[in-house]
Amino acid sequence: QVQLVESGGGLVQAGGSLRLSCTASGRTWSSYGMGWFRQVPGKEREFVAAISSSGGNTGSADSMKARFTIARDNAKNTVYLQMNSLKPEDTAVYYCAASESRRTRIGTRPHEYDYWGQGTQVTVSS
Repeated sequence: QVQLVESGGGLVQAGGSLRLSCTASGRTWSSYGMGWFRQVPGKEREFVAAISSSGGNTGSADSMKARFTIARDNAKNTVYLQMNSLKPEDTAVYYCAASESRRTRIGTRPHEYDYWGQGTQVTVSS
């Protein structure tokens, strides 16, 4: 069992930066692949970025690849999402997720993830 808690969301102006954190509990957390997704009301949950259990393999959505970076610190049980050059269309609730099956290969679809955080709101003003 893994519990995930996101933090770091908030209100930022267009062009600004935010770093989201996701802290996990559970003694086997470091063996899980991790991902970030986002969702706006009325739309499906969208893949943002993912990272393998070791941190050696990462992937991001094409539209965010140049601006968003995922990283993890297994010693701190934390995965990060650094978001730069934010745009109003990045406004969403951002969710952290853990996958037992996607430990080495990146998972880009919500159904590949087993545990989810409660989400953190990111609002980008124009």
